[in-house]
Amino acid sequence: MVARQLAERIGTHFGERATAAPLRVLDVGCGQGTQALRLARAGHFVTGLDSDPVTLGAAQAQLAAEPPQVRERVRLLGGDGHQCGRWFGAGSFDLVLCHGVLMYLPDPDPMIASLARMLAPGGLLSLLARNGDALAMRAGLTGDWRAALQAFDNDHYANRLGLTARADRLADLARTLSEVSVPLRHWYGVRVFTDAAPDHAALPVDGRQLAQLLEAEERAGREDPYRQVAALIHLVGTK
Repeated sequence: MVARQLAERIGTHFGERATAAPLRVLDVGCGQGTQALRLARAGHFVTGLDSDPVTLGAAQAQLAAEPPQVRERVRLLGGDGHQCGRWFGAGSFDLVLCHGVLMYLPDPDPMIASLARMLAPGGLLSLLARNGDALAMRAGLTGDWRAALQAFDNDHYANRLGLTARADRLADLARTLSEVSVPLRHWYGVRVFTDAAPDHAALPVDGRQLAQLLEAEERAGREDPYRQVAALIHLVGTK
């Protein structure tokens, strides 16, 4: 869903430029390189940054399996997004991604400010955060009533990895984006219907059922009230 939403925003915002001239992309917390490699395959130049050497190693292994024309468009660096200024000058990138990182920070604002400085005028900032406005949903849908009740008055939760993480509210992130001159333009919900599915759940074998699942998730992620109760929120701001 994130890839589809991101592709839509790139196509709408940059138009023909996105195909005529490669975008300069920074992926902070690039993980195993899922989005970085997808964008490099589309012809863009991508810098992936991650502070976890194990995760970065997985991204390097994925990159090594790509064709030469994709490998030459990607560089992977070990580091923290708070310190982007150590490697890059202000305005160095057309598109900055920060997906699945904010929930592990005590305060998202310094990271967002650091990323905003990396954006060139007219650039896009894409954030993926845990939805603090619907933190009780997963626990409630799985029948964990104690955790659901605790979630109403708490912004911390235990994620699927057993780690303590933190959720953000849409209004708070929108305010921060406005303060760093990258106002929110679009937002989506991610994992509306499927968040309560167990980790080991298999994808539908029937291709038509899988297509319907994805279409239902995509529509729900765009429409109120469904997107408001999604597990994750995907925000896109423009400098």
